[in-house]
Amino acid sequence: MDHLDHRILSALRVYGCDPRVAGAARALSWAGEHGALWLAAGLTGAAVDGARRGAWLRGTALTAGAHLVSMGVKRVVRRPRPAHVEPLVRTTGRHSFPSSHATSATAAAVAFGALGARAIPPLATAMCLSRLVVGVHYPSDVAAGAALGALTACAGARWMRGGAHD
Repeated sequence: MDHLDHRILSALRVYGCDPRVAGAARALSWAGEHGALWLAAGLTGAAVDGARRGAWLRGTALTAGAHLVSMGVKRVVRRPRPAHVEPLVRTTGRHSFPSSHATSATAAAVAFGALGARAIPPLATAMCLSRLVVGVHYPSDVAAGAALGALTACAGARWMRGGAHD
């Protein structure tokens, strides 16, 4: 598995040589720090969709919760970040598994997608891919983060919808 992880990461990291791709990947990386883009999206949804404000706020809480869980898993697993490629961005931590960017992005895609935010899932996919292009995660880190985010959002879906009347 490690060999495949290294090969896929090396192949995708090459796309970061294109300045336009590198710039977009860096911007996504910056916007996704600590789930900021997704938390802002959820709070914006709550502000503009008064009829479903509670659902938006609960979806935002699920997204934040998923991010926190990923950070906890990262501290337990302690997998080092890839060292065989030159990263395009600095990271706030040394550990790679799971990708917290992928976790919060996927949680937001599931939660906010259920509320009709059609732009979020493709943006979340781009966020996940950007972590490979900037060279700070292995594909298995991103896949695990996406799975964790989806599971968290799906587990909280009933709670999220539960107060749609408020």
